[in-house]
Amino acid sequence: MTDNRTISTVLATVPFTEDELEQLRTAFAPAEFVWAASDDSELIAATLERADVAVLEGDLDDRHIAAPHLQWIHCDHSGLNKSARPEVFEKGLIVSGSAGRSAPALAQHGFYFALSLTYKARELLRDQAARTWRGIPDYFYRPALWGQTLGVVGFGATGQEMAKLGCAFGMRVVVLRRKGGDAPDYVDEMLATSEGDSVEDLIDRADVIMLATQLTDETHHLFGAAQFDRMKQSAILINISRGPVVDEAALVEALEQGKIAGAASDVFSAEPLPSDSALWDAPNFYLTPHMTPRMPDKTQRSIDIIVENARRYRAGEPLLNQLSEADAYRAGRAS
Repeated sequence: MTDNRTISTVLATVPFTEDELEQLRTAFAPAEFVWAASDDSELIAATLERADVAVLEGDLDDRHIAAPHLQWIHCDHSGLNKSARPEVFEKGLIVSGSAGRSAPALAQHGFYFALSLTYKARELLRDQAARTWRGIPDYFYRPALWGQTLGVVGFGATGQEMAKLGCAFGMRVVVLRRKGGDAPDYVDEMLATSEGDSVEDLIDRADVIMLATQLTDETHHLFGAAQFDRMKQSAILINISRGPVVDEAALVEALEQGKIAGAASDVFSAEPLPSDSALWDAPNFYLTPHMTPRMPDKTQRSIDIIVENARRYRAGEPLLNQLSEADAYRAGRAS
């Protein structure tokens, strides 16, 4: 595919208001701007015959890969593993996403889990309902988050917000990221796989581990039996990334055998989580249904990313949240 950065026709399926769509029309002007509902297959097919840019509500599919002139696709969400298909990179398509628009809320979600497990929220509510005073043995001696080590896997927008909150909670913050770089003042130690560091190095240090990494071939089942065996028995694992980053069967076994103190997840390999999943009844496990309270300006944050990427695309610059071949995800394609 030639690297022609001219924008002639834009297809948009994002469910924005007319005023919000007008911001995109202005950013892409003088290009033709066609909005179609996500289920309007006829209009989408007709527009894809001439579109060179698509701004999608969800992930790309075979229609977009086959489109004759399409060069850039923006998927208005984070976690683009379903769009990181090998054929996308083979064709040379540029794919970007809206990662970061909900990062502060997602980081707070991670700490909702951390606080719930640390302060035994489920047991406290049980005792409140039963009118039981001080019903948790040795509760007074439980360590708070202050002074413990937070390990963050992934240092995109959500990982950065997690690290900032960890610092605010008085935790020592250790980060594992793909590429090396200087540590900001809210990170005590920066690890990088490009420099030979591994998830095991982070596990050895951490009391609370939060996953905010992308789902790729490299991170599929990043946490499995070997990692749970290595974790401190007092440690907890929190997954805010994608379900397949964790081997769920190994997680259930680790919880049932008391290898780790607890875990929590907002994401799962199969969603909705099947009613017969062992995770529902796993001890010391909290779950939420891949849903978090939204940022008040979530849509505007998406628009800001798309508008900036339109500028960068025309200027031939790398886009915000642009996928690379390192992001390809082949394992568990249905996840």
